[in-house]
Amino acid sequence: MICTMDYEVALIDSDREAKAFVLAHHAFGTYPAARVRFGLYRHSELVGVAVFSHPCNDLVLTRVFRCDPVRAVELGRFVLLDSVPGNGETWFLGQCFAHLRALDLVGVLTFSDPVPRRNVEGEIVVCGHLGTVFQAHNGVYLGRGTARTLRLLPDGRVLSDRAIQKIRSGEQGRKYAAAELRQFGAPPCGEDRRAWLAKWLPRLTRPLRHPGNHRYGWPLSRLACRLMPPGLPYPKWQPLFWGERERAVARL
Repeated sequence: MICTMDYEVALIDSDREAKAFVLAHHAFGTYPAARVRFGLYRHSELVGVAVFSHPCNDLVLTRVFRCDPVRAVELGRFVLLDSVPGNGETWFLGQCFAHLRALDLVGVLTFSDPVPRRNVEGEIVVCGHLGTVFQAHNGVYLGRGTARTLRLLPDGRVLSDRAIQKIRSGEQGRKYAAAELRQFGAPPCGEDRRAWLAKWLPRLTRPLRHPGNHRYGWPLSRLACRLMPPGLPYPKWQPLFWGERERAVARL
C-alpha cells in the first residue's frame, strides 16, 4: 500500500514535463490537448502524471454535466510508474480531484478502452482495460461511447478519423497525419489527396470494429451530482468477446 507521506501531488505548469513523461510511459504514445496537468512526486521524482483535457466536441462534457463546457474536463491521460505501490492510482486521482474543485470545476469524464491492439505480427501492443481504477474510485458508469470502425496501422496504433479528415480536406496538420502512412511505405501525398488516401489507406491500415469505449464520470459539486444521468452497473470481462490470452494480459 502507498505511504502517502512519501508522495506529493502538484500542478505542472507547462506541457513539456508532463508530455515527456506521458510519451515515454503511456501505451498509446500520444498527448491530448491539456487544460490542467498534475504530477505525482516521490521525494521530488516524477512518478505519475494526470492530464485533464478538453475533448474535440463540447457535447461530450455538456451531455453529462449540463454545464458550460469550460467548467468540466476529460481525464485524457493517467500514467503511473509500476514502482508506485498499490492504491497509488486512487489516492493520486483523489488528490487531483481536490485540486480541480479548488479551480471551480464541476465534473470529470473519462474513457477506458477495452479492446486490445495487435500489430501485423499478431502481438498485443496495447492491452484493453475496463477502468478498474475508475471503478475503485467510485466513478459513475455511463455506458459505452459510440461504436465505430478503427483503422489500425501496422504497428497497432490507430490512425484517427480526425487525421484522415485532415488529409482529405487539406487542413492544418495534414502533413503530420500523412507522415503516419508514409513511415510504412506510402509515397509523398500529391495534389490529389483523396486519390492518395483511397489507394494507401486500405493498403497500410486494417479495419477493427470497436464496440465503443466505457465512460465514467465524477461530479465535483452537489449540483453536478443531481444533474448527472443515473449510473449503470459496472462492466465486467465478457468471456464470449475476449479470448483467454487477451483477458489474461489485460488483467496485468
